[in-house]
Amino acid sequence: MTDTYGSPLFAALREARAAEWEAYVAHDFVTRLGDGTLPREAFLTYLRQDYLFLVHFARAWALAAAKTDRIEEMRACAGTLHALIGEEMKLHIAICAREGIDEAALAAEPEAPETLAYTRYVIDAGLSGDLLDLLVALIPCVMGYGEIGRRLEGAAPGGLYAEWIGTYADPGYQQVCREVGALLEGVAARRLGPDPAASPRWPELAAGFGTACRLEADFWGMGLAAG
Repeated sequence: MTDTYGSPLFAALREARAAEWEAYVAHDFVTRLGDGTLPREAFLTYLRQDYLFLVHFARAWALAAAKTDRIEEMRACAGTLHALIGEEMKLHIAICAREGIDEAALAAEPEAPETLAYTRYVIDAGLSGDLLDLLVALIPCVMGYGEIGRRLEGAAPGGLYAEWIGTYADPGYQQVCREVGALLEGVAARRLGPDPAASPRWPELAAGFGTACRLEADFWGMGLAAG
């Protein structure tokens, strides 16, 4: 099940980098998460690293807010930041706590090479580029998890990973995706014009989107290798 989340630009980027996108959202880690066959240690390794990832992802959204002078865009970035810190990270903390891993231990976890590569790529996109460059690096995570949640919803009701799946299938998270889609459209309209694919910036943006998708797939692979 796919959704453009109200963003034709996201849909165009996803189509332009379809192979990278599908390798990410249909990764074996995701498939096994859905059918409940993913080893628990693989899931916990992923969760510990994803907690660290989300810390840097929150920094990236704060950077996005700093890169605009439009209050409505600041509000959108702040809303996404709040959802990350106030909701999404709670999932990681709660599941890990049940496994005897407290938040202090999560924060002290060494970053895996895949975590370093992905988070620093996103931060660098924001530091070296403009707001659009940063958003294009951010949206594979936001929209991809939304699509994965919807794909897996109902796949294994009451299964081992139903709580994780439910978080991203939840209407609240799906609304975050739509809000990010609206933000992306507004930012892109002022920089790319009515035909984004005709913009001189298009090849670089599509390449950046594809890179973020590959780094997402590598992140799944890191978790799977631990199981």
